[in-house]
Amino acid sequence: MKSKSEERKTNRTNLKSSHRSKSISSPLMKQYNSVKAKYPDALLLFRVSDFYESFGNDAIVISKILGINLTTHTSTFQIELTAFHHHALDRNLPLLVRAGFRVAICTPL
Repeated sequence: MKSKSEERKTNRTNLKSSHRSKSISSPLMKQYNSVKAKYPDALLLFRVSDFYESFGNDAIVISKILGINLTTHTSTFQIELTAFHHHALDRNLPLLVRAGFRVAICTPL
């Protein structure tokens, strides 16, 4: 059985190694990918209007931990997406951290 610190390290390693690099041209996704590149071992919560959104592997992980819907965004590309209302941050952030993940929160310009 793994200790909590070993489990957290494994979670971060899996997050880094499975991050999917998408060639996406929208300004929002360019900014998301730029921030994600700076914090590859963290789950990225990206504030969009009244929601925190996550994409790709981060969305898959977050949806499993929080038990929320995972969808696929398909306008000019396909990428996994999950989101929750900003009022739920106080409830959801501790759940993500307790699951062994670092979390980066970004409000795009």
